[in-house]
Amino acid sequence: MIIMYEEPKDKEGFDQHYFDVHVPLGRSIPNIIKDSVQRVVSAQNTQLNLYLVTTLEFENMEKLTEAFASPEAKKAEEDGPNLFRYLEKPPIIMIVE
Repeated sequence: MIIMYEEPKDKEGFDQHYFDVHVPLGRSIPNIIKDSVQRVVSAQNTQLNLYLVTTLEFENMEKLTEAFASPEAKKAEEDGPNLFRYLEKPPIIMIVE
């Protein structure tokens, strides 16, 4: 799973909430093999003003589906609106193989 965030309208508020609240909630989701958060330094061939890219790795789609049915994933999802208030648009979420 890849999640791409465009530059927030309030970078300080976004960073504080994202790293202090949302990331810990996300890391509590079961079945994650590896996760990473990277700041975008430069992006080519796009009109998007990308800010952060988060990657969550799962063994397979079954494990991802199981993970996102968990209470921990529900808590992370419920926190979305608290995070999105710092953004102009919701993040782009991609499920990839």
